[in-house]
Amino acid sequence: MNSHTFMLNLLVFMAAAVVAVPIATRLGLGNVLGYLIAGAAIGPWGLKLIWNVSDILTFSEFGVVLLLFIIGLELRPGRLWNMRRDIFGFGLMQIVFCMIALSIPLVIYQVGFLPSGILAFGFALSSTAFAMQILTEKHELNTQYGRASFAILLFQDIAVVPVMIILPMLTQNDQVSRGGFMSMLPGFLALFAVLVGARYLVQPFFRMVVKSKSRELFTAAALLLVFSVAALMEAVGFSMALGTFVAGVILSESEYRHELEASIEPFKGLLLGLFFIAVGMSMDFGILVKYPLVIPVAVVLLMTLKIIAVYFAGALFRYDGETSRNIAFLICQGGEFAFVLFKLAADKNMLTSEMAAIATVVVAFSLVLTPFVYMFNSRILRVRFNSSEWKFDEMPSEHNPVILAGFGRYGQIIGRMLRLNDIDFTALEIDSEQVQAVRKFGSKVHYGDASRLDLLEAAGAAHAKIFVLAVDDVEASVKIAQIVRQHFPHLKILARARNRQHAHDLMALGIDDLRRETYASSLETAEVMLHELGFTEKQTERMISKFRKHDENQLLEQMKYRDNEKLYIDYANQAGLQLAEVFRQDALADKKKD
Repeated sequence: MNSHTFMLNLLVFMAAAVVAVPIATRLGLGNVLGYLIAGAAIGPWGLKLIWNVSDILTFSEFGVVLLLFIIGLELRPGRLWNMRRDIFGFGLMQIVFCMIALSIPLVIYQVGFLPSGILAFGFALSSTAFAMQILTEKHELNTQYGRASFAILLFQDIAVVPVMIILPMLTQNDQVSRGGFMSMLPGFLALFAVLVGARYLVQPFFRMVVKSKSRELFTAAALLLVFSVAALMEAVGFSMALGTFVAGVILSESEYRHELEASIEPFKGLLLGLFFIAVGMSMDFGILVKYPLVIPVAVVLLMTLKIIAVYFAGALFRYDGETSRNIAFLICQGGEFAFVLFKLAADKNMLTSEMAAIATVVVAFSLVLTPFVYMFNSRILRVRFNSSEWKFDEMPSEHNPVILAGFGRYGQIIGRMLRLNDIDFTALEIDSEQVQAVRKFGSKVHYGDASRLDLLEAAGAAHAKIFVLAVDDVEASVKIAQIVRQHFPHLKILARARNRQHAHDLMALGIDDLRRETYASSLETAEVMLHELGFTEKQTERMISKFRKHDENQLLEQMKYRDNEKLYIDYANQAGLQLAEVFRQDALADKKKD
């Protein structure tokens, strides 16, 4: 492709996106469908402006890679470990249920055993890019069904790795070639190298880059990191997306996490848009003409069976009917990895070229229908079944002096104190189950994401006096604090901090009135313990007072070193030794008095 052709193609892509996406958004169809329509319009079956679809689709897959990397940055290892039940339990159950349901029509249609297994697994996969884009656009990633859907999608991305590795090893007789499993060793070694490198090598690398004080160089370094990991994982036959996701999770505790996310976000958006355009271009409408009944029936059957299978999997996993339905309607489409899987199977003669083409078109059309299916659920079924999630989103026009974000164990105590003093407040809680639970006891709390500016405006933030930030999630808390500080600077923010790092993140935003959630109760316990150990009341009061004063001073001083882990740790150790010496001197003074 010469420079002139490249420039023309680039102009065509941009023009198609600029025209189609705003129209689709205005009609309530969402950005994703707008990109698909744009791709279909300019592709080989539309205006024929662009033909090299496969090359563009391959390149645009980096959008999915960047998406998984950013998702990894937002998932700290501890949070990921907390999600293990949903990821490896619900995720596995969803795959199994969908494969069983989808295998039935394939067996009836007399497709062979191996092709049926490949097709059933491919159809059981859902689109991470599609679903995550919808959840992000609708601000529903932090809902119960949003978190469960993400866990399923993550398991699918993990599950596709061994399948993509084993598939080339299979013969037509479904036997694994000798020594085949040994060829997986380089992949696991590469994954281990990514883990070690992200943990021990990336931090010094970015410290060196930061010294240049060049924003452009940092962006280039961030892209180099992601694409290097992707290239390594692809070279050993593993999923590029999984490798970059793992790297993102490891780097989620890095001091450069926010800078990495900010640098990569624009490229992720552009490449994801290009990916959806390429999917739209790749739709073979010739197959649709050749099989005018088979394709529509197959698409409807695929989405219907997946909705039923996922719904029952959710029910068996003890999700309520509404949550199970929301998950089912969100991930009922085929996935982007199915395109790669079916192409690989066709190359290895495990699927006929026509069978692979039909399966690819079915997946593509399921992607096209997803926004409509999602809207059917959100605008009709949720209303029909009186969805509590959407009912809580409607904010009353009340101008209360206090807005309380987060109504868990911490926020409820604050709310009770406000009620006892007849002070009106507006409580926001993003966990729908928590909302339903506290409403049973008569608490007035609204379902809503306090990081949404429109919701804060509806809650009366412009007229309130105090904003109590009692949100449990650290990342969400910092994000809410940023929005409140930016758009409602008159509000006095009283913040809950889960730990020292969270406290420092809030202090960096100018929030100095904060309380560490277990700090006071821990000191109270320590005071009782010292009494039980024989210290006098005067001694314990003195020790607790000195510890409190010293620790609060240390919290302020450590702010200077929050971006340098080594200095941060060194200062903490030095401060600890100083406090130990103060306690030792006090103990000697007490002995002399005795």
